Amino acid sequence: MPSARVPGRRTFVAGAGAALLAGGAAGGARAAVVDGPLPGFHPALKDALTFPLAWGTSPLRDFRAWRRAARATVDEHLLVERQDGVPFAPRYTGRSEGEGYTRELVTVSLTRYERVRGALLTPHGRGPFPAVLLLHDHGARFDIGKEKLVRPWYDDTRLASARAWAQTYFGGRFVGDELARRGYAVLCLDALGWGDRGPLAYEQQQALASSLFHLGSSLAGLMAREDERAAAFLAGLDRVDARRVAAVGFSMGAYRAWQTAALSDRVAAAASVCWMTGLKEMMVPGNNTLRGQSAYCMLHPGLARHLDIPDVASIAAPKPMLFFHGGLDTLFPAEGVRVAYDRMRAVWRACRAEERIRTKTWPELGHVFTRAMQDEVFGWLDDVL
Repeated sequence: MPSARVPGRRTFVAGAGAALLAGGAAGGARAAVVDGPLPGFHPALKDALTFPLAWGTSPLRDFRAWRRAARATVDEHLLVERQDGVPFAPRYTGRSEGEGYTRELVTVSLTRYERVRGALLTPHGRGPFPAVLLLHDHGARFDIGKEKLVRPWYDDTRLASARAWAQTYFGGRFVGDELARRGYAVLCLDALGWGDRGPLAYEQQQALASSLFHLGSSLAGLMAREDERAAAFLAGLDRVDARRVAAVGFSMGAYRAWQTAALSDRVAAAASVCWMTGLKEMMVPGNNTLRGQSAYCMLHPGLARHLDIPDVASIAAPKPMLFFHGGLDTLFPAEGVRVAYDRMRAVWRACRAEERIRTKTWPELGHVFTRAMQDEVFGWLDDVL
């Protein structure tokens, strides 16, 4: 008997709560969970998001003061403390010669928790060189991470997967190798769950994120801190010109690229391909974000009470920044991209640096980083670095 009463009581509470949150509409309660799932009262939650710390809304009118306050707010919501005092203690292995560049594996301490292995490419010739922190995507493919962007000369087992990925998303190119051939030092490391730090199963993502939240940490916050530290390591190498370091990424890597530019003074510029939108425009029925899973890699709890997504990216102003979007990309609705681009351009305009932000939609393309897009990014990097 007790077990029979509990479900009924739960149903009553859920129904009553939905009715109250819907304003007690006549005719009964509205559905508590809808479309996606979203809470039935999600429009009210959206309306409550006013992003009070956004540039132009914030009472701070001095841009440098706003930037400090906005960055401090993001820092607080990462839930992972800064790791600046941890020695990198790099160890180099797997040296090999590529076409016009040298390849090495480097293992470093990005945080005090574990050591991370990455690929480091250095052009032949005299440095110091301009450099690119190359940040890999998500793609629900976890057996490869850095190998999506740098040809895995050290692992024949992963080479077939890496080639297939490059063919699908990058026009058959390994973007990191191409950058090295063009004279850039390149660093690419695995995020937690990918490559040497995985492979994670798709359905395990929420459990991993939940475990980190329970431990007072954050999956997205850890990734942000590691990317900051990777930028600092790259900029500190003797072979690199510390004034000319850019972050570049596609998809989740694009999110990581503009986020690192916003949070790190070691990054002078960033190119982000296929990850930018307004939050409200993204949180609509059918959007991939509503599935959870991959969303936890880019979710800083509570930050939306202060800043929208393009507001966070705008902390990078007035650095040179490039944002590309595919017009057929179903992950990012066109209205969300437009809202974000307009908001960011307004910030760079306020800094008298509107020429330093480049936004472009490729109407015929989806969620890809084609050779034509790459060539424009490479040319842009040559100009700004």
